Amino acid sequence: MDATADTSGTLDEALQRLHASGPERLGRLTNHAPMAVEALAAHGRSGAVHRWLELYAPKLEEYPSSVETITGDTWREALGDPRRAADWIAYFGREIGERPWRDVLAAWWPLLLPGMYGGSTHPVIRVGHAVRTLLRGDETEPRLAELAHGLGYWAARHHPVTGVELLPLSAGTAAAALDAVEPIPDRAEGSFPARLGRVVGLPAWAAGVSDPDEAHRGLTELVRAATHRYATHGHGEETMLVHASTAPNAVLRALPALPRTLWAPSLHAAWTASAAVTSMYAPDAPVAYTAPGTFAPEEVFERALAHGDEHVIKFTDTALDVGDERALTAALRAIEISEPLA
Repeated sequence: MDATADTSGTLDEALQRLHASGPERLGRLTNHAPMAVEALAAHGRSGAVHRWLELYAPKLEEYPSSVETITGDTWREALGDPRRAADWIAYFGREIGERPWRDVLAAWWPLLLPGMYGGSTHPVIRVGHAVRTLLRGDETEPRLAELAHGLGYWAARHHPVTGVELLPLSAGTAAAALDAVEPIPDRAEGSFPARLGRVVGLPAWAAGVSDPDEAHRGLTELVRAATHRYATHGHGEETMLVHASTAPNAVLRALPALPRTLWAPSLHAAWTASAAVTSMYAPDAPVAYTAPGTFAPEEVFERALAHGDEHVIKFTDTALDVGDERALTAALRAIEISEPLA
């Protein structure tokens, strides 16, 4: 199913409503609503947006307080400081108000990309949803503001990965590379940042890619492989393992808005994110899964909407981007093993 423009104004209304809320709750959990409502609108379900938001509303928190204005001279000291989320969002709001959004994205992408692992990769995913909408030409004020919120959240949660050794890899496919990822020790314990700190080695898949077109093909292959893999490995951690595909897919969605010189570095960062999540939450062994029937893409998305969980909706959105039967099967698996939105 191809994403379609929302001409009802519902997405803009929802984004305006959500911009009164913070990017996180409980000091560490992400506000997924802006991403989920964009996915609903993109797949022709604008009529369900406000109804879904009512169910999600108890998870929203008030917008955080500002600490101090961020400027071109002070941004470095604020990078990676989650207390400065409001300051960063205001900074990007000003930047996008003064320059074309593509210019702002291109200028900040290489600065933010090394830290895409902060916030459990949710900030880059939020940016990917915002960019998808803007690339359709719908440059309304709420959608431009949503990009500012996504970039601001990314800057506030900026967290680089260090000390990870690139390990030799004999197989060349993304699927084989994901299979070669070694689980971290004590992977049943700790938060995302704690587990991320225990990732010390990852296969060196696509490390030599420098051609932009090859990088685009590699990202497409990675998203497909990680999505397919969820069907047999998602039980390792049904929520967190969706990010092995949704994070690189967010990067893939942003590529058309970026200079081609940034495509290869984007592939490398996306691979590290996907492989790290795989290492952090891999199950002891895969399990066979057979879909409970054959369903059209719109039927699978309707099932995800009925289920309601924000991660399920976003993962199904990515599965529909992949578009093949194995991806739809993976989405059905996510629906089956995830807790529905109450």
